[in-house]
Amino acid sequence: MTTPFKILYICTHNRCRSILCEAISNAAGAGAIEARSAGSQPSGEVHPLSLRYLDEIGITTTELRSQSWDEHRHFAPDLVITVCDSAAGEACPLWLGSAQKVHWGLADPSKLTGSDSEIAAGFHACIAEIQRRTAALLALNLGALPADERLNALRTLGAH
Repeated sequence: MTTPFKILYICTHNRCRSILCEAISNAAGAGAIEARSAGSQPSGEVHPLSLRYLDEIGITTTELRSQSWDEHRHFAPDLVITVCDSAAGEACPLWLGSAQKVHWGLADPSKLTGSDSEIAAGFHACIAEIQRRTAALLALNLGALPADERLNALRTLGAH
């Protein structure tokens, strides 16, 4: 059995986008990826619509929770992906060590206002983008790529 590629998704409040990334990556990765999520200033709760729309697509949500990146001190990720604009400029903790770091900005569906259908469309669009990026990430065979090639490929995935 091969060791899963460890990814830590970071978003300031760890309540929506990073949570969606964690859940979708773990579901799609089927053991090839071990994803976790955290925030520098966690809200302490997962956005209820994040849970609702993950449940709708059959992704389990029972283990998801908003948490500080300090809780992952011993996780030793291979890759850290920031997903919100606030987290993109933050200095990551020193304990992340040699983990590669990339930014994959995602629009925040939890900040949308409007009708229920407009908000649902925002969540569905965000989830679809995460699913697309996760599928492309899995196709890269991350463990086999040299570090510089992997970093360039990951940056490209987040730019589209």
